[in-house]
Amino acid sequence: MHCPTTIMIGSAYGEAALRLAAEAGIQAPSMHNIQPWLFGLRDGAVEVRVDPARRLATGRGGWAARIACGAAALNARLALAAAGQHALVALHPDPADRNLVARLMPGRARPATPGKAELHGAIGRRYSNRGPFWPAPVPTAVRAALIEAARLEGAWLDLLVGTTAIAAFSEIAQSADRVLRRDERYQAELAGWTHADTAPDGVPVTAGAPFAEPQDVLPQRLFADRRRTPGHDYEPEPLIGVLGVPGDRPVDQTAAGVAMQKVLLTATAAGLDTSMISQPIEVPAACEMLRRALGRTGQPQIVIRFGYGTPGHPTRRRAVDDVLI
Repeated sequence: MHCPTTIMIGSAYGEAALRLAAEAGIQAPSMHNIQPWLFGLRDGAVEVRVDPARRLATGRGGWAARIACGAAALNARLALAAAGQHALVALHPDPADRNLVARLMPGRARPATPGKAELHGAIGRRYSNRGPFWPAPVPTAVRAALIEAARLEGAWLDLLVGTTAIAAFSEIAQSADRVLRRDERYQAELAGWTHADTAPDGVPVTAGAPFAEPQDVLPQRLFADRRRTPGHDYEPEPLIGVLGVPGDRPVDQTAAGVAMQKVLLTATAAGLDTSMISQPIEVPAACEMLRRALGRTGQPQIVIRFGYGTPGHPTRRRAVDDVLI
């Protein structure tokens, strides 16, 4: 990543700021690692856009792309802050331009706060760990920090506590997974983003979880066919968080992506591993069941699994030059 001193502080962002923002933005998570973002400059502002060529056909009307681009926008915001130029962010600023999800405009020049510097430092260490987590509990203080991270971005994060709550979520998630497994179009798209080579996008089979067993609490996508000892529990009582926002408009979905990434980076900075569970969000009936089970009036947007796991590494990313416009 560029040294922060390469960015010019002033009333407008330039090419150095754009590249700095994009280098951080491309490290955000995205469903099936589709990386559906583009970055550009307009009128001295850095813009984050959905790449229309990388929308999932089964991505719930563009939800998957928008939540990913929201996460990328937060990474870009943190990179600019670390360079001493805090950004003023407007989500979906132009109703006539549906692909424009965020505009980052230069704010007041000042050093990054310790909190922002810590989150910025976690960007390169965050990755989805789909393997089983150890039974060590997540400390209460860390749980509170995750909830607060979501709140600061206008979202809520409900951590499911106890076997009853986990069992209820498991039933909803497994039901949604069965619906998606019967969807031939969905499964074909999933297979198209799974590979065994060094492609710069998609999910390599080496990053997939072991093959699911009937007793598993959580569903697993079929990225890999690795087996484990029959009857061996994958994770008997995982820590699950459901993140949501007040609405479900495109701007709400992008805002949920911003909050999701804030939570993920907070978890990474605290030494936690994470992965996302989207099946109960992708199936409308399951999403409504989840909302009712939580007693929320807002809209669940993503489910996050937290814990301590065996170290791994991020999946590959496209080159920065491929996402600049």
